[in-house]
Amino acid sequence: MKKWYEELFENYAETYETEVYTKGTIGEIDFIEKEIKHDKSKKILDIGCGTGRHSIELAKRGYNVTGIDLSECMLEMAKQKAKEAKVKVEFIKADARYLKFEKEFDLALIICEGGFCLMETDEMNYMVLQSASRSLKQEGKLILNTLNGLFPLFHSVKDFINSNSVDGKSQENTFDLMTFREKSIIEVTDDDGNIKKIKCDERYYVPSEITWLLKSLGFKKVDIYGCKLGAFSRDDKLTNEDYQMLVIAEY
Repeated sequence: MKKWYEELFENYAETYETEVYTKGTIGEIDFIEKEIKHDKSKKILDIGCGTGRHSIELAKRGYNVTGIDLSECMLEMAKQKAKEAKVKVEFIKADARYLKFEKEFDLALIICEGGFCLMETDEMNYMVLQSASRSLKQEGKLILNTLNGLFPLFHSVKDFINSNSVDGKSQENTFDLMTFREKSIIEVTDDDGNIKKIKCDERYYVPSEITWLLKSLGFKKVDIYGCKLGAFSRDDKLTNEDYQMLVIAEY
């Protein structure tokens, strides 16, 4: 039986390209370039690369990039887009929990929830971070964004659920304060016009928790900021109003 995230991204590449959260690529890559000081010798791993929007933009700017994803249709779109852009990116179908890289990359990206926080258990989510850590060189850096647990804590659960629903209808949304998991049913239309109902299960994290997880993997410095679409910045202090947080971890 397919997992909910596999079902969601099956036959979804063209629709994915139209989603509002895919429109901030240029600004996000501008920030990522600053973080690696525009050093073209840096080797970059894009975990959960989707249709390759970050990988391809980085390749256009002269970086060596490898993109991995679990969805065949997303990877096919990524390969086609790279060909059209006349850039070389190595795209690989792989599970983010079981990457076979060992100290090969200077930078790992898990952007737009590229696998992390989508897994069914906390242990599986941790395995995604382990894979990313294992893939990095001794002086490597990890940049990720993830759901901010402070948001539903600060807002009442009722208001939080309603804010994530359509026209104020809950669509069977629930948020469990014991597990920090939001379970919901969303309705999506795939690339062939078929309507699918997906049972989502996403994990929110609070800053102290994500800091502890990353430090347990050997990262010495973990910085956390608010996360704004297309405008990542170290100037944005994380607040209770940020739906996502931007995390930068360094050895």
